Amino acid sequence: MTAVVEIDGLRKTYRSWRSGPRRALDGFDMVVEPGQVHGFLGPNGSGKTTTLRTLLGLITAHGGQMRLLGHDVPQHLPQVADQVGAIVESPQFFGNFTGRDTLSLLATAAGLPQRRVDAALEQVGLRDRANERVKTYSLGMKQRLAVASALLKEPRLLILDEPANGLDPAGIREMRDLMRSLAAQGTTVVLSSHILSEVQQICDTVTIISLGRRVAAGPVDEVLAAHSTAEVRVRLESAAEHTAAAGALREAGASVTVRDDHLLVHAVERPAWVTATLAARDLYVAELAPVAVDLESVFLELTGTTPVSGQARQVDESVVVGAEQPAGGEGNGGGSR
Repeated sequence: MTAVVEIDGLRKTYRSWRSGPRRALDGFDMVVEPGQVHGFLGPNGSGKTTTLRTLLGLITAHGGQMRLLGHDVPQHLPQVADQVGAIVESPQFFGNFTGRDTLSLLATAAGLPQRRVDAALEQVGLRDRANERVKTYSLGMKQRLAVASALLKEPRLLILDEPANGLDPAGIREMRDLMRSLAAQGTTVVLSSHILSEVQQICDTVTIISLGRRVAAGPVDEVLAAHSTAEVRVRLESAAEHTAAAGALREAGASVTVRDDHLLVHAVERPAWVTATLAARDLYVAELAPVAVDLESVFLELTGTTPVSGQARQVDESVVVGAEQPAGGEGNGGGSR
């Protein structure tokens, strides 16, 4: 079966008047199979949005190959454009237009039948609010309207860049349910997001990009399993015993991290060994539990990022391109297609 998205060795360089050329994409690869919800993950400045804009023909690559639905792009993009819906950055809508009027105008501009308006509104759960002005919509509703605009042409592939950005928990859940519904209807979804817990719940497969190169790809459970550290959390009857317990485990050859109220013992093949080692020193375990690896910890490990004020910040920011101009003079583009 032909892959929906194939990217092979993609390269893109931006030129900055301050620091000269910087590589945004450095031989990047990605494959998305039909029917998947595929998470596309990376820190700010890692090349995610540049990849999506390049794939959609909004900016020009400087090397590599790309295929959408089996067609080489950008050469044959006109042949597949009507099968691809995309939201790259949130589009702006006229606040005094209703949701229905907004989609009707977009359908007319794209030469699409008006029947698609009601169908798209139904898909995103806005049918009952379709005749209300957009300025009365919540942020979550505006995000759903944006997705509806991309669904007007009944795409086989839907590309969404940060669709849950700025949403409250209820809005995030609405977006999650929408993605699941679309996948169940046969639409392949490529989802770029910083909300890693959501990606872990909803996505079948992921690609992780860092500094313009792929650092991991595959089914979510396999990516997690490949980076499992076999850690166990240990809590003793008295917090005062943790220092002595850490020393005993280290003497026995274990790698231990001391936390405020527990120990983390790394690379443990047999958790019972921890209990036995401590009991031999008259130190008794009150709690011993394996630490489940999650997508966030794997992401931080693979991309070399550390939490700063609640968000991931890339340690090496040499390819952050937000203020730079692309080599060759093309614009960045954005919005929906």
